[in-house]
Amino acid sequence: MKKALITGAGSGLGQALALAYAKADYYIYLVGRNENKLAETKQLIEEQGQQASIHTCDITDWEAVEKLASNLTDVDVLINNAGVGFFDTIDQLTKQEIDTMVNVNVHGMIYMTKHFIESVNQNQGRVLNIISTAGLTGKVKESAYCASKYAQRGFTESLQKEWADEDIAVTAVYMGGMNTPFWNESDYVPDPSVLPSPEDYAKQIINQDDGRAEIHVDK
Repeated sequence: MKKALITGAGSGLGQALALAYAKADYYIYLVGRNENKLAETKQLIEEQGQQASIHTCDITDWEAVEKLASNLTDVDVLINNAGVGFFDTIDQLTKQEIDTMVNVNVHGMIYMTKHFIESVNQNQGRVLNIISTAGLTGKVKESAYCASKYAQRGFTESLQKEWADEDIAVTAVYMGGMNTPFWNESDYVPDPSVLPSPEDYAKQIINQDDGRAEIHVDK
């Protein structure tokens, strides 16, 4: 059975992706910081009749990611999904908000890829980097968030060039906002319920996960 590791798997798109890949007969490594949320996802997967395991990890912690990778050496598909955003004009953003976005969105993705690439490469597998349309165009009140997403895009495109002759695929995934807990601590989106569901996006992603360079998810 192939193994898929998904970061930020406790809620939102990460949870939806975990359920979708489990249905596609992948064993799922659920990675995140909140064990209770990961346990909820694991229960949903088991109710479907599939299997998953919980691995709490702060992906911004180099040593923690290194330890995780030493324990999980059979990953076929790495899905870098974890992300965070704070939305305001640059003069209003705090240092903590800026640092958190850079640490989670940029460092987290790079650390996870760095430490798991040996396993994925040995299995001739795939890396999917969940980026967002904020990595394609600048947006009002999203300057620092877009900066972190442009960094993810540059990282992904560079890997595609570096590994052009390797038996490994790297895919950039772009989509707009979803109705997820991502917006719980923000009033940036007045009514998230009008946004597409993470289940709709997860279905499109897994249906297009064939090693292509980019996946653009439609509303």
